Amino acid sequence: MILETGAAVAAAVVLGTRLAYRSQAGRCSSTRHLLGKTVIVTGASAGIGKEAVYDLARRGARIILACRNTEKGQKVADEVMRTTRNRKMEVRQLDTSDLTSVREFAEGVLATEKSLHVLMNNAGTLGMAEKRTTADGLELTMATNYFGHFLLTNMVLGLLKASAPSRIVNVTSNQHLACKLLNPDDLNYQVRAYPGFEASYNDSKLANVLFTVELSRKLYGSGVTANSVHPGIVSTEIMHKEGGPWFLRYFAAWPIWLMGKDAKLAAETLIHLAVSEEVDGVSGKYFVDCKESKTNDLAKDSELVKKLWDVSERLVKLKPEEKHY
Repeated sequence: MILETGAAVAAAVVLGTRLAYRSQAGRCSSTRHLLGKTVIVTGASAGIGKEAVYDLARRGARIILACRNTEKGQKVADEVMRTTRNRKMEVRQLDTSDLTSVREFAEGVLATEKSLHVLMNNAGTLGMAEKRTTADGLELTMATNYFGHFLLTNMVLGLLKASAPSRIVNVTSNQHLACKLLNPDDLNYQVRAYPGFEASYNDSKLANVLFTVELSRKLYGSGVTANSVHPGIVSTEIMHKEGGPWFLRYFAAWPIWLMGKDAKLAAETLIHLAVSEEVDGVSGKYFVDCKESKTNDLAKDSELVKKLWDVSERLVKLKPEEKHY
């Protein structure tokens, strides 16, 4: 009897938390169509990216699904085309942790596309349990979540400007609020010891916020806006990626799945920033549940923001012809 009562109370708490959290979640109310518009969504083969593709396809957009696993991405594209009757889907290979892959993808876009109206930088990974370094000498979490998107955005910036009004949506996390400092001279943890999965993830998400602030400043008056977004607490395939802490896969993922948002609801703020009339001309801001929210105070440090940009250019070896600001 006691066990049954305890189970009932636990179930009620879980259900109540789930309903409360989801009820206050933001939802995109815009009915804007995207006929004639081209959109890139990175990490489009699962989770939030996949749900964003569904919504944007229903609005008539032409969508380039930028995926590390193109076979998986094609299955999503086929499913979206079948469901929405929008056949303007194209899958292209992109691994944001690999700068060579990023350059090949961006060069392909520039060679084939006449316009680009929305760039949704969504691909990501959780922090690694142990430090892992890419072939470019970058820490894997920072490379996947930040450096790859930094390079991609810079390379297609000229096309976005030529297609203005256009928008850049950078996916971050409220975990960036936990950062007390960021050392641009040690983004790959070569001076200090690797801080672990959580801190490396937080650092990468803070970098996305700072990147957005400086990007917005550089784009002022261009007709291109850039905003960052926390999609919310959501359980997607990212929780089960190789290299992350084992206890996240077996313990944290279940409570998040039970009480957090689903991927469709989590994609709402990304979609809001991509299409909504409410944010026409709004740039350099951070959004949660379709509303502007407060960022880490480090985002107000103009010297830090600029230093991060300059160091990032050097680390990704940004070439003069890849600069469009």
